[in-house]
Amino acid sequence: MKIVLLGYGKMGKIIEKIAHDRKHEIILKIDQDNQHELTVENLQLADVAIEFSTPHTVLANIEQCLNAGVPVVVGTTGWYDNLPVLKKKFESSDTAMLYASNFSVGVNIFFHVNKVLAKLMNNYPYYDIQVEEIHHTQKLDSPSGTAITIAEGIIENLDAKKEWVNALSTDDAQTDDANVTADQLLIESHRIDSVPGTHTVIYDSEVDSIEFKHTAHNRNGFALGAVLAAEWIQGKQGFYSVQDMFDF
Repeated sequence: MKIVLLGYGKMGKIIEKIAHDRKHEIILKIDQDNQHELTVENLQLADVAIEFSTPHTVLANIEQCLNAGVPVVVGTTGWYDNLPVLKKKFESSDTAMLYASNFSVGVNIFFHVNKVLAKLMNNYPYYDIQVEEIHHTQKLDSPSGTAITIAEGIIENLDAKKEWVNALSTDDAQTDDANVTADQLLIESHRIDSVPGTHTVIYDSEVDSIEFKHTAHNRNGFALGAVLAAEWIQGKQGFYSVQDMFDF
């Protein structure tokens, strides 16, 4: 495939290497210094765009791909309030969009098992539950998109929880969960330098605790999943999430 990279930070560079390893060609790399090169004409030279930029630029980048009729794979998070509008646009277009809070194969297995576990735990209401996520200090959004997906999977399947709330814990400000109500699911976010991403679901009772955890050792799994998504979306039309790639 001929690929345009929208965002050329740490993730973009790893995606570039994996794409080359899989015999694809990167024909354009867009970052903050050459945003003017993101034109319909340049995009139309590509088979697909892979978007890992920032929450501030992602919507304009997606719209430009839509204008060019080029399928786009989106890994940027922190903008999901706009999903319904984009879904409607791509469903009536001749091209396709696929988005994910996390493209890692392991994380998507985690998402699936998380839902199964939450449904099972309806039978054991004496366990309370919370989600913890740890990311590097450069992470721009809180909670992470992955943590939100985990929380939404729990809320969909566990009757006791109706909504999630977030508390950010840093070196300067510690989490205060005293105001979390019984029907709220706490997502506790930590920002620690050089941590690619760790997500833990904790079921806690007076007698024991159950922890379900995914730990990323590096960003390679995220990048590989994004390239696999770019391969998968070829020839498709409409609006997809990464779950459509997996047969669980």
